Amino acid sequence: MDFEELIREISEGWGEGHRVAHLEVIPSREPRLAGLPKKIHPFLAETLGRMGITALYAHQAQALELVSRGHNVVIATGTASGKSLCYHIPVYQELLENPSSRALYVFPTKALAQDQLRSLEELHGGGVVSATYDGDTPLELRGWIRRQAQVVLTNPDMLHYGILPNHRLWGGFFRHLRYVVLDEAHAARGVFGSHVAQVLRRLRRTAGRYGSRPVFIFASATIANPEEHASRLCGLEVKAVGDDYSPRGRKVFAVWNPPDILSREGGEIHRSSNLETAEILARLLRLGVRTIAFCRSRKAAELVYGYVLRLLGAEDKGLAERISPYRGGYLPAERREIERRLFSGELLAVTTTNALELGVDIGELEACLMNGYPGTIASTWQQAGRAGRRQGESLAVLVAADDPLDQYLVRHPEFLFGSPCEEAVIDLENRRILGDHLVCAAYEFPLREEDEEYFGPAMHEVLEGLAREGRLKKKGERWYFAGPGSPAQDVNLRSASGKLISIVDRDTGTLLGTVEEASCFFHVHPGAVYLHQGDTYLVEELDLERMVALVKGEELDFYTNPMDNTDVVVLEEEQAVIPGPRSCSLHYGEVEVSVEVYAYQKRRLLTHEVLETLGLDLPTQTLRTRALWYALPPERLAPLEMDEYTMAGGLHALEHASIAMLPLFAMCDRWDIGGMSTVFHPDTGQATIFIYDAYPGGVGIAARGFRLAARHLSATREMVERCPCSEGCPSCIQSPKCGSGNEPLHKKAAVELLRLLEEDLAGQ
Repeated sequence: MDFEELIREISEGWGEGHRVAHLEVIPSREPRLAGLPKKIHPFLAETLGRMGITALYAHQAQALELVSRGHNVVIATGTASGKSLCYHIPVYQELLENPSSRALYVFPTKALAQDQLRSLEELHGGGVVSATYDGDTPLELRGWIRRQAQVVLTNPDMLHYGILPNHRLWGGFFRHLRYVVLDEAHAARGVFGSHVAQVLRRLRRTAGRYGSRPVFIFASATIANPEEHASRLCGLEVKAVGDDYSPRGRKVFAVWNPPDILSREGGEIHRSSNLETAEILARLLRLGVRTIAFCRSRKAAELVYGYVLRLLGAEDKGLAERISPYRGGYLPAERREIERRLFSGELLAVTTTNALELGVDIGELEACLMNGYPGTIASTWQQAGRAGRRQGESLAVLVAADDPLDQYLVRHPEFLFGSPCEEAVIDLENRRILGDHLVCAAYEFPLREEDEEYFGPAMHEVLEGLAREGRLKKKGERWYFAGPGSPAQDVNLRSASGKLISIVDRDTGTLLGTVEEASCFFHVHPGAVYLHQGDTYLVEELDLERMVALVKGEELDFYTNPMDNTDVVVLEEEQAVIPGPRSCSLHYGEVEVSVEVYAYQKRRLLTHEVLETLGLDLPTQTLRTRALWYALPPERLAPLEMDEYTMAGGLHALEHASIAMLPLFAMCDRWDIGGMSTVFHPDTGQATIFIYDAYPGGVGIAARGFRLAARHLSATREMVERCPCSEGCPSCIQSPKCGSGNEPLHKKAAVELLRLLEEDLAGQ
């Protein structure tokens, strides 16, 4: 089947109803070229010529010019726009001129580091000593790499755990460090980005102690604030290169809305996006179209894979062997094997989480399916760009889920295709993260007054707190680490809790994967269903002392949903917008959130029917974080004449809808934020809706929601009002993560409350 025929069939929904809500054609683009740098080393020019590179894209030339002048630079252009050459060329040039110089490449994942090592070796052909240094590096090679490697490729975790605490072993490397490269910088956001920012400050401090001040080069997907984001990551001034002059193949982008079906309760709901994605993927497999299907959760990636296998059936057994799931939580060897099979063409398709969104080279793909909106415009284009990476024609299909944000985009495709990408958010004020890294920094070198240059003015107050906790001790004018061992081992850059639960097959002892301790009660509580590579497992035991969840393989026709109670206590109000004494008000500050997972539901696959609700006896988890909250005084609510149940349903529905819409304004996922609503809160004395960052100390999401409250409220009201349902549905006010089973909810009351808030807070 040729491309035009495929697009025609897709646009017609394969003859099965009006599924395509919008079809956008992104035209091909010719490149704008520039010459190689005038001062390029002849050997490097010859090497590029052998690779067929006799000219650069204009944005590459601009980046190289800035780097040559000593500027820190961020290149924020589209997928497959040649960003890696923007750091490979200046690094290779420096090494040809000064072989004693060193460069450090930092990638968010081990897989990307391995991928870029191949790319770098293709460029220098063995003329540069380069090596990856991560947790998989054999011990017998590490000393040689520290002494001999001119370019070391690593990840933030290894830099944090293994390199900085052992800087004395790296003295020669740091003394001659000229370039630091951070690739996929847009991925360093939220809690991970807030940690990475502190790691880079520790790196600058360590390099400075050895007498070097390296130039930083960042590569990023397109985001709204590349210059600000890169600058906040490293603490230095950074110049941005954002205009993309690379060629681009024609891409057809379909927004696909599953049809309505009758629920068991008699109301209309959209057909599952998991099933719809699986059916599209099965069709593309039969047509021989190389496809990647992104899913928003590990569970969804496994479910779609399982559905595809059922759809292919026995008659397509050969095709069934050419598809695989891929997600975080798999063991490294499993992931590398899947990547290899995908790159070689052995696999025709893969179902994955955003673990494959970043730039690992997985070969030529022709189609990209997105099972639900990825959460940000930036991620949407990053995922869509995984197909057609080398100027070929490609297809992207966004299969809308039955939730508020997806359905808003179905009705407003111009938001997706006409809006700039979001800002990447990190929080440099998170005292918990700053404190953890000050302890690590004190282990590396005793902290001094002048280290404020790296860690900011908040450093002094946090140091006093660390001393009271016994983590640091002060001698004279310096602060020293007070404990045994390296504190970096206890600070996990990617986890709110810093600890991971191992998921182990009880029968075989096989380690299947890991889950963060902070979320283990939701994913691996006793009785939970756990999915791994299409197989279903039942969690039999969760042992928090041994940090292990024991599971047993079972053939099951149901999945599980946890249920929880949430309570919020206001610890400190830091900002407020109070238009008048009897008006609704907006607040921001520090809160303590308590969550108790008290039960779970068994739900039948495909129909989602609740089969059984079973109780759990698990400890309450507490979290100190940042939140925004709306307070609605009784005098303002009285004219609405709502009874308490209707009011509770309206507030609850407003909470769900506003959480669902916040990712449009902050670069986050709805799972990064939580909420609670109540008709009366003891700390405000009023009806109150809380929206909080789901990470200790906060990571800037609620703060951004506070700043953009008027726009956020307006978009939320329009989304709820325009949903065609009468009582509320998953497309507007129901939430898949609701711990109380979406009860009570009241759509009309939510709209009235939103109008009230808009009226009082307009323009604030």
